[in-house]
Amino acid sequence: MSEQDNLDDLRRKALDGIAAAGSLAELDSVETEYLGRKGEITLQLRRVGSLPPEQRREFGQALNRLKANIAEAIENRRSELASAEVGTKLLKEAVDVTLPGRFYQIGRPHVLVETLRRIKEIFIGLGYEIFESPEIESYEYNFAALNYPEEHPALDEQMSFYITDDRLLRTQTTAYQHRVMEKRTPPMRVCTMGKCYRVDAVDATHSHTFHQVDCFAVDRGISMADLKGTLHQFAVEMFGREVQVRFRPDFFPFVEPGAEVAVTCAICDGRGCGVCKGTGWLELAGAGMIHPRVLETAGIDSEEYTGFAFGFGVERMPMLKHGIDDLRLFMDNDVRFLRQV
Repeated sequence: MSEQDNLDDLRRKALDGIAAAGSLAELDSVETEYLGRKGEITLQLRRVGSLPPEQRREFGQALNRLKANIAEAIENRRSELASAEVGTKLLKEAVDVTLPGRFYQIGRPHVLVETLRRIKEIFIGLGYEIFESPEIESYEYNFAALNYPEEHPALDEQMSFYITDDRLLRTQTTAYQHRVMEKRTPPMRVCTMGKCYRVDAVDATHSHTFHQVDCFAVDRGISMADLKGTLHQFAVEMFGREVQVRFRPDFFPFVEPGAEVAVTCAICDGRGCGVCKGTGWLELAGAGMIHPRVLETAGIDSEEYTGFAFGFGVERMPMLKHGIDDLRLFMDNDVRFLRQV
């Protein structure tokens, strides 16, 4: 077989291999087999020097033409395969726009967070400043400054979570009152909200950890009528105009006179149920006129200024609004419940 016959056979095999390559990776393998450093064309080029002088030129030119033909065929096949692979990829990644959209689970604020936000909006609208207050409180601010007598049951260690002899987890957000009063002068309208902690049995309406809102106002001429008007306006904005508000005398060491504030039970519409204990009313807040001794302790002249204060549990708000009969649901992290409210 002549040298030309060898080159023709090499051309045929190379072109057949190029045409048979079904992917870019297979084509790269064919290119390496024929044009690589140890490929067939490279081996033939190394033979040129061993041929008779009269054959070298003709063989070398034929070999260069073969190399160019193979390289051109590889590039053409590479373009074809690249186009085909792009088409295949586009087909695989194609989106059927006629399919219905996918539902994505989007998080939202917890019902208690939404309630706190709404409460804050209402009191800001009524002209109150919102204050942050510490959850670890001193005995002085939590009890003594609020006119608690030494024999008061709330001072019992079984009612509070003490950290040291003088530090405890606050039992009420009312503890912030004296902090503000001693640093400011009237008039003032202030509100705070946050977690409180008490040693309490957990049931449908009680927990050892709960959220509370506390507000107070101090100015000249403030009366019980201002307190009633403020709480009635809050109840209307929170629960709607149909809500009824009830005030009954009650005792709290830091107010005089004091009142228990209740609203009609939304769960039973006032007919009586297990949550409202059959009364048709659900306690909303403890309230009253700030005790003169509390004002005087903070350096405020009780002969010139008067004030009112009230505090209420936040969990009762969504219970009334959404008809929830067990506050333990708020902390159970049951997604089925959280999706409903």
